[in-house]
Amino acid sequence: MGARLNPFVSPLAGKALKHFVAAGKVIEESSLPLVTQELVKIRASQINGCGFCTDMHTKDAAAAGETSLRINLVAAWREATVFTDEERAALELTEEGTRIADAAGGVSDEVWANAAKYYDEEQLMALVSLIALINSFNRMNVMLTIPAGGYKPGQHA
Repeated sequence: MGARLNPFVSPLAGKALKHFVAAGKVIEESSLPLVTQELVKIRASQINGCGFCTDMHTKDAAAAGETSLRINLVAAWREATVFTDEERAALELTEEGTRIADAAGGVSDEVWANAAKYYDEEQLMALVSLIALINSFNRMNVMLTIPAGGYKPGQHA
């Protein structure tokens, strides 16, 4: 399978993606734990069926020291005992924020309140921004059919 368009050679994509990447750097530099950021990126990418982002973020998480056990259990986090309560709250918010069209009211007050127990306002803003950003990357890659499997950790850093 090949990509429908190659965003890495498109001048327009280059200009747009520059801003996506800059937003990602702002979030990365926030006080939201980096391990939580990677878990969120993996889970949203799994839900959206984005092979390229799932490949990228599982490899980046492993390169940063995340265990294969935790990486492999992200999709089944509700049944897994390897995630903290804070990470579970972030993953739950990620799921509802990613599946926003599936719920009549979007993200429930209960899910929001649970996340707010563990994250301050700046961390919540970083978390919401990250969920929105990874969903944007996922949608672009899925529409363009960017193939997965060839990513090297840090390749797009």
